[in-house]
Amino acid sequence: MAGCSLRIKPSAASEIDDIAGKADRRRVVERIERLAEEPRPRGCVKLAGGEHYRVRQGRYRIVYDIRDAELIVLVIRVGDRRDVHRGT
Repeated sequence: MAGCSLRIKPSAASEIDDIAGKADRRRVVERIERLAEEPRPRGCVKLAGGEHYRVRQGRYRIVYDIRDAELIVLVIRVGDRRDVHRGT
């Protein structure tokens, strides 16, 4: 599947803004943009208990949902690897 629409929950956008390093934030944003072209890239992990996926970008994790029928990638959470899964 290619050419998906990309959506980011407001809470996830806030989490991206909270990333301290400008270079880290840029790399996370670039990784999210690539999900629109390849929603299931090499290294993505399907999380147990739902339809969520996770990709790594350095010490950060991006949790997202793929809606195949609508061709949408919805970013749900972005955070440090230690605590990104809490509350997901």
